[in-house]
Amino acid sequence: MANTTPKDGQSTPAGQLAPDNANEADRNMREALGPEIGSDVVQAAGEVTAPPRNTKRWIIVAILAIVALQVAAAILVPPFPPGHPGEPYQFPADGMVGANVELPAPLVVYDLTPSGDAEHPREIPTGLVVLDFTVSNTLLTGWIIMGIIVVLAVILSRGISVVPHGRQNALEYVYEGLANLATSLGGPQARRYIPIFAALFVFILLSNWSGLVPPVGRIHELRAPTSDVNTTIGLALFSFMLFHVEGVRALGVRGYLGKFFSLRAFRQEGFSAGLIALFVGVIEFLLEFIKPVTLAMRLFGNIYGGEVALGVITGLTIAIIPAAMVGLEFLLNFMQALIFSVLTLMFTIIAIERHDDHEEHGVPEGNIAPPIAHGQAAAAH
Repeated sequence: MANTTPKDGQSTPAGQLAPDNANEADRNMREALGPEIGSDVVQAAGEVTAPPRNTKRWIIVAILAIVALQVAAAILVPPFPPGHPGEPYQFPADGMVGANVELPAPLVVYDLTPSGDAEHPREIPTGLVVLDFTVSNTLLTGWIIMGIIVVLAVILSRGISVVPHGRQNALEYVYEGLANLATSLGGPQARRYIPIFAALFVFILLSNWSGLVPPVGRIHELRAPTSDVNTTIGLALFSFMLFHVEGVRALGVRGYLGKFFSLRAFRQEGFSAGLIALFVGVIEFLLEFIKPVTLAMRLFGNIYGGEVALGVITGLTIAIIPAAMVGLEFLLNFMQALIFSVLTLMFTIIAIERHDDHEEHGVPEGNIAPPIAHGQAAAAH
């Protein structure tokens, strides 16, 4: 039977009740289950049977917003020719040679040790490792992002009550989501490091996304912090110090170094097995110093590479193609922030655990139960 006909003669599609019948069904369900449970069931049933939202409309709106933003940025903050800021932009020649794409080295916004004069300014030292007291555009942008995070935290956390309101709901949604992710990956031990995990994720995420918002990257004073290798190395060194300090705190100096330089195998399994175990421990100890390199280079390479590709394509096509590229970079930047913070959390959890923790609990790796002896099996039967 395809349709049902209510009292007024209008047809109702199959699978849907007429208004009178629907109200009667709701009342019967509430009476049968009680006012609280019945209301929840009715609401859940309504959400399940509701038609899907029109996501295509929101995708079109997002694309149009990105195109409008790119066009407005090209008019208000036009890209500059490489090496000649302030001069007219020649399309498409300047775009083809990388207009609005900076070199990996950040530009200096303010020199804390000025010397020389206007005609003969001080030369900024260049090299692989340079110690120079200056404020770069990535450092300035990072300070702005930290200020935004602090202001948002103060505004959203103002007037916290037992019954959450709109702003408090938004804050709790973000924090509880990150907390649930951390505990699902690291277990109960990860609860101690949830604030650090959440702070790293939020700061890196906003730093990554800042490069997608004009005028960041279009003027000398602003640039995405994580597109600078100095910022990513600083974050990686912080993570490196975190999981090693926590490992020493949890296990002690002797216990932590014993994870790498263990002599137990010499006593339990003999000289050959002990030598192999000691060699493997030395390799693991050396690999610890590779972790900050991989953390820093992965984040820097993905963000800076995306900035270069987006800058060149934007310089060539102004708005149309970058709309899809901005959406892709939006997702990739989110994933890079998540990867960095999750790896920092997991490295910390690994650092505070002993190699023989699974033996203490009686469960080997892989969650496979130990074999049952023949006598125990016979007794069970």
